[in-house]
Amino acid sequence: MVKRLKRADGHLQTIIAMIEQGRPYVQLAQQLEAVERAIENAKKALIHDYIEQCLDRAAAGPRGRAALRELKAVAKYL
Repeated sequence: MVKRLKRADGHLQTIIAMIEQGRPYVQLAQQLEAVERAIENAKKALIHDYIEQCLDRAAAGPRGRAALRELKAVAKYL
């Protein structure tokens, strides 16, 4: 999570420097897109981690663990 957010922060710092340097708008747009993707990926990772922790606590017994494995497999596609 921290690694993803630091990557987004690095992109953001690059964008600020590019604006100060008067770089072309297309380059700024590309960097902004990278920041959006990095933040979106961090958000997804956070949500997946939270769901997994909640479900791990809730699953008890063989049926619960089987259901949890299936849900985790499906949640990867979110």
